[in-house]
Amino acid sequence: MLPTTPSKDMPPRPIGAKWQIRLFAVMSIALAVMIVWVSNLWLTDRFTERTRSSAELRVALYSNAIISELQRNRVVPLLLSRDPLMVSALNSNDFSATSQRLISFSEEIGAAQLRLLDEEGRTVASSDRTQIGEAHRNAGFFVNALRTNDTIFTTTELDTGAVQFNYSRRIESEKQGIGVIVVDVDLRQFEGRWRSSSEAVMITDSEGQIVIATDPRWRGQGVDEALAASSPASAFQRAMDATNGIFDLGRSPDAYLRGEAVMQVDRRIPFRGWRLISFSTYASVRERVNGVLALEIMGFAIVLALTFYVLSRRAQSAAGFFRRESEQLRELNARLSREIAERKKMQETLAVAEQSLAQSQKLAALGEMSAAVSHELNQPLAAMKTYLAGAKLLLQRKRPEEAQSSFQRIDDLIERMGAITKQLKSYARKGGDTLLEVDLRDAVSGSLSMMEPQLKRGDVKVLVTLPDHPVPVIADRVRLEQVIINLFRNALDATKTLDAPQIEIMLNAGETATLSLRDNGEGIENLDDLFEPFYTTKQPGEGVGLGLAISSSIVTELGGTLTARNGQSGGAVFEMQLPMHNSAHNEAVDAEPIKAAE
Repeated sequence: MLPTTPSKDMPPRPIGAKWQIRLFAVMSIALAVMIVWVSNLWLTDRFTERTRSSAELRVALYSNAIISELQRNRVVPLLLSRDPLMVSALNSNDFSATSQRLISFSEEIGAAQLRLLDEEGRTVASSDRTQIGEAHRNAGFFVNALRTNDTIFTTTELDTGAVQFNYSRRIESEKQGIGVIVVDVDLRQFEGRWRSSSEAVMITDSEGQIVIATDPRWRGQGVDEALAASSPASAFQRAMDATNGIFDLGRSPDAYLRGEAVMQVDRRIPFRGWRLISFSTYASVRERVNGVLALEIMGFAIVLALTFYVLSRRAQSAAGFFRRESEQLRELNARLSREIAERKKMQETLAVAEQSLAQSQKLAALGEMSAAVSHELNQPLAAMKTYLAGAKLLLQRKRPEEAQSSFQRIDDLIERMGAITKQLKSYARKGGDTLLEVDLRDAVSGSLSMMEPQLKRGDVKVLVTLPDHPVPVIADRVRLEQVIINLFRNALDATKTLDAPQIEIMLNAGETATLSLRDNGEGIENLDDLFEPFYTTKQPGEGVGLGLAISSSIVTELGGTLTARNGQSGGAVFEMQLPMHNSAHNEAVDAEPIKAAE
């Protein structure tokens, strides 16, 4: 209730009340100043820690990006040193097709540059044809590679002041070095990605020299030398100037860049003693703190202004105040009565709408399940028709033993149809079935056996690449084979108009089990809606668009992912990734032999 001024019937206000008002105003201002000061210290500490945490997270991401780029390029020299085309070209001095092969390798793996050097250090082939003929006889990456059988990492400072990073490895023929393969690693790409107006990043080697930096003038210098002598960009300087507010940061900065305080975060990169150092300004801290303080000051000002306004309005009489309050309460009571009546009416309408929506959802679910059953049972029924025709022909030729095998397959298909109808509920609910350890190789083989009649009828060339060791995953084998058959069937539909249809299946075991299925069809036009229910590119009557949606739902429930893309050489590529069950199989086995079946 607002204080009111005395009326004729009220006693006059005592003279001491003026001093009470002044004392209240002074105490309010003192309290406001104290709150703003404490808020500044607390908010500065909190936002500084948050900014430091963000900087540490970015530094970790930067470090992982460097390691990933180095590891990705490290295996390339080992693979190319064993390439028969490279060895044959060095032995015969015929390099007509070598450069083109290096160009294709460079585009596929994303390497900066690939070079082939003969035993004299002369560039005989390169993904950059302008460098063919250059001599590198005395270069460190050439000399060191010839002396050992391992892959050598070399850092070379160019005449322009830039630093070049490369991996090199000796190419042998009959245990004699006949050349060197060199892979240039483009680490300078990160300089542009990391460049920011409020952050500076540098990487130092084991000797403390800067090899990568967002400011090119820092390369080749020590950290202290770069901080003392380098001139930051104007945007970076303006960002640091923004930290000079009316309040201190409340703590000592980590470093100074040309006299300006910055936050330093460094991290060791597990590679040849490298370290990654990040310098961030306190601009965001100061802006956030000043913003909150401005809101607090404005709030106190508004409260103080309202207080004086209320005190200045005490000329109203108590009777008038209560009269107006009574009128407002009556109006409020009438308005609340109307709102209650309207709310009751809306609740009744909402109840009717909810019943209609529930019925619509039931009908939609019934239609979806009916279409799914039709789609998923079509494949086993087609296979049963083929086996019945074969069994009939075998019985006519008086070969009952072979016909018995066809009947056994038909019996297996009937059991599978029962299992499929049971598993089709997975699209509408979340799991619940018992999952067991399954060798993904067996699931692939079982799916190929199921698709055998369609493959023979369509004269499709199938290339299968499976590892020699088991690939264990936790799954339901029937549902897993259902996904593989759906992907296989889509590939058959995509290649049915081709003269030489071909499907390639490749299974890799690393940190995850990855199954890739590639066809040589026309590819996929709309990748965004591919896994949406009832989306299909087939003609009416050929499909309802539920196969990929169900497959994606099954793979997601198993803890994996199902993705699709268009291959570089044409066709569609579907990739299913599932977590490995046994941690002993999580390491990559690229060097182990694999078996291929056609």
